[in-house]
Amino acid sequence: MTILEVASSQGLDWSRAQFALTACYHWLFVPLTLGLALVMGIMETIYYKTKDEFWKKTTQFWQKLFGINFAIGVATGIILEFEFGTNWSNYSWFVGDIFGAPLAIEGIVAFFMEATFIAVMFFGWNKVSRRFHLASTWLTGLGATLSAWWILVANSWMQHPVGMDFNPETVRNEMMDFFAVAFSPAAVNKFCHTVTSGWMTGAVFVVGVSCWYLLRGRNKKMALASIKVGATVGVVSALLVLFTGDRSGIEMAENQPMKLAAAEGLEKGGKGAAFSIVPGVEVPGVLSILATHDINGYVPGTQDIIDGYSYEKDGKTITVKGAKERMESGKIALQAFKDFRESAEKDDQKAKNEARATFEKHKADFGYGYIEKADDLIPPTGLVYWSFRVMVGCGSLLLLILIGLWWQQRRGKLEQSKLLLHAGLWSIPLVYAAGQAGWIVAEVGRQPWAIQDLLPVNAAISGISAGAVQTTFFIFLAIFTVLLACEVRILCRAIKGHNAE
Repeated sequence: MTILEVASSQGLDWSRAQFALTACYHWLFVPLTLGLALVMGIMETIYYKTKDEFWKKTTQFWQKLFGINFAIGVATGIILEFEFGTNWSNYSWFVGDIFGAPLAIEGIVAFFMEATFIAVMFFGWNKVSRRFHLASTWLTGLGATLSAWWILVANSWMQHPVGMDFNPETVRNEMMDFFAVAFSPAAVNKFCHTVTSGWMTGAVFVVGVSCWYLLRGRNKKMALASIKVGATVGVVSALLVLFTGDRSGIEMAENQPMKLAAAEGLEKGGKGAAFSIVPGVEVPGVLSILATHDINGYVPGTQDIIDGYSYEKDGKTITVKGAKERMESGKIALQAFKDFRESAEKDDQKAKNEARATFEKHKADFGYGYIEKADDLIPPTGLVYWSFRVMVGCGSLLLLILIGLWWQQRRGKLEQSKLLLHAGLWSIPLVYAAGQAGWIVAEVGRQPWAIQDLLPVNAAISGISAGAVQTTFFIFLAIFTVLLACEVRILCRAIKGHNAE
């Protein structure tokens, strides 16, 4: 299948389902890796300063859980990257020069950094100096964070492609500005929001496990000390998640207005747009504040984006083309591209130059030429709308629980607060629900685009049969489920069997 052909709906749906399955499973492990790395780094720093063996044993316990989680997370991540070549080869060809660069850096630099220092972290106790071991623990966490940076650079570029230009000679987008790709505002916002949410996940996990110990009257000293560190990290992280989420909302409104409209279930927008808490319950003007930091800011709805709209900004009238107009322009770009390729084969330089001039004029709408119906540009609104509310609702509840645990621990009355301890324990599934819902908003919200406004998913996949993808989907489902069950069982056995007293 060439870049100009589109896939069957069945093959496309199964390829999307398989990638979503792999990504969802992978994201069960990554945030815990990021969060535990920070918590155990803080705990070992306390040990380094105090020389108290209690903090060494506490750090070693959380490092053990970190290691169990890290091993399975790597396995799912490798499969996820391979799927770009097997299921999405058109995508890989079309933007491999750009998308491959950050992934290559992640593998060569960040992953090897993790692999090197994680060995010292686990096996270097009493074999290297305390200072070197502490550095290894922090460098393991730094390596994991750098891995996240480069992977999120690649993902952010899919959300807001910058720093490249399409070359019709090679049928590839080629990188023109590496730093524009690596440090775009979209990449910085996504990295900060994702990593701080990972810190929150690790903190909540530490707090939840510690609450379980207190509810059973076990390992009280370790549990209280871990809650002190975990709740502090969790509260700070939750506040950072709120701040970075606000910045991400501004960036989404500028570059992905359809995603924002879907997340709000907003069909017709305007100035002073209301924020929908749930259907039928709205707060006037709040959406405009969140999207533009101006209560009178204009926010388009899904239908506005389809039809086209105009709004005032800084005394100027800005007009945005509608979907149908862009689709027509995109079809002209596709035809011009075909003409360019044909004239190149015939060595007709005049026709080639004319076709290229037409293509360059309509190049910005190239991806819209693959869209069959304007309504296809509207993502599954119900799924995105409710996922956004799960993310925000769970995140807000977690912040309240963490503040409560931190306050009661500070007052020395946490062991008597049974209801709060139960809430701390059940915050573990809550934080995972928030994380998964956030990625649904990010990825489902930009459908039908593999790369926003540039390449739709129906033109990005490989020429692979639906049957083959179905088979591997169920194989992966079985393998990932077994891996997850094994990890949960091993983690539970390690937690239940630990005796710090």
